[in-house]
Amino acid sequence: MGSKPKAALLVLLAVLGIAAGGGTAHADGAPSGTDIQVAQTLGARELTVIIRRVDTTPSPLRVDVVTHQGTAPGTLHLAVAADGVVSARTDVVLGATPGVYAGNLRVGKPGPWELSLDDGTGPAATIPFVVPARVVPPWEKATYGGFVAAGVFLLLALLVGVRAKRTAFALIPAGGAVAAIAVAVTGALLSARTPPPPAPGSQLDPTFDNVTDPYANAQLSTVDYSRPPVNLAVRAERGELRLALTDGATGRPVDDLLVHDNALMHLVLVSPSGRMSHLHPVRVGAGDYRVALADPEAGTYAVAAELVRRGGGVQLARSTVDVQGTAEPAPEPPGAGPRTVDGTPVALTIGPGTPTTITAHFRTQDLQPWLGMLGHLIITGPITGPVGESAAKAPTWAHVHAMIPPVAGQLDRPDETVAAYGPDVSFTYTFAAPGRYRIWLQAERGYRVLTIPAVVDVPATGAGR
Repeated sequence: MGSKPKAALLVLLAVLGIAAGGGTAHADGAPSGTDIQVAQTLGARELTVIIRRVDTTPSPLRVDVVTHQGTAPGTLHLAVAADGVVSARTDVVLGATPGVYAGNLRVGKPGPWELSLDDGTGPAATIPFVVPARVVPPWEKATYGGFVAAGVFLLLALLVGVRAKRTAFALIPAGGAVAAIAVAVTGALLSARTPPPPAPGSQLDPTFDNVTDPYANAQLSTVDYSRPPVNLAVRAERGELRLALTDGATGRPVDDLLVHDNALMHLVLVSPSGRMSHLHPVRVGAGDYRVALADPEAGTYAVAAELVRRGGGVQLARSTVDVQGTAEPAPEPPGAGPRTVDGTPVALTIGPGTPTTITAHFRTQDLQPWLGMLGHLIITGPITGPVGESAAKAPTWAHVHAMIPPVAGQLDRPDETVAAYGPDVSFTYTFAAPGRYRIWLQAERGYRVLTIPAVVDVPATGAGR
């Protein structure tokens, strides 16, 4: 084969390399994000707000609002803002029938954003979220650029070989092509061994700069991202609880909570007589969260806030709050056995032994996910006096989950529109000490969150009954 056909073949191979490099760079860019589900106790409404993922910007932003049984109809005013500037507004009209109600907004650039929800009855709720950018890693740029440079050099080698009197001059651009290919191959090899940069939004406080160029912070990989626990202060005021979160080291307001199990904060309240409320306070400002108290009892409530700080892991902050109210005390619930909860028949079994298996048996396979889980179990005890005060001091306070079976290849968790689970919801827990415990099992059916209270007496042998 002559020199010219060989050169033409090399050029063809270079073009194929360029095409392969271009395809890889496009397909292997930074992840475009997933749907964000955030539970919100907004006034008297318990809502699930689903911020649908955005792949490119500028782009429409779809927001679905899931309502539950008993949610009053009305209008939600939605807005999105970046850097404190509102860029889009819309209204979502909530009907009397529980289900999904959609609104459409628009985001214009990647980076940190806030979605606000306002029903006109109190302060607006604000949900921080991050719109990701499509980012090509440096090694992919090296691979792509190397193949492009190799193609250019080989084209030059072909031209020099054809036109120059001495074909040896073609070796100069040919050497450049070899070097460019070496760069491309090195970039491809490094892609599997180079760790990803710190993720803005989960490890780093998100900014426009670190979202659009996360690799600029690669030199910070040795920084300790851990943050101290929060201090929780709770007060009851004008029919609501106000929760102030401050940093345990600086005393400054904490404004770096992450969505954890579909909420910024899971707040569990136990009334003086043992009513349990699993609520999701709305964020109205830095370290300022609010939640309405519906028909409270008078006396001391146990308060437990489960949250995740960016770089701080899961934290449980416990406290008490004294509340004025007129609601009648709740009777002590039974142990295992059948019962009807909000019109739904359910049988509770509590298996003997350690660990203990607690199962709620429903009659139909139509349960819905709530907070990304099939079921929730709150446990506190041993209870030795008034339930609220005793629960606040109890050595055991647990929040146990029944998980949804995973689906291979499915990135997003099923939302509450999927009613295909059950009929059994089971939990396994080991009680650390004998005594009387209060438990509350929760599952969702027909857009209604069912709460099943029960008493568990754990004998000295450790077997739950």
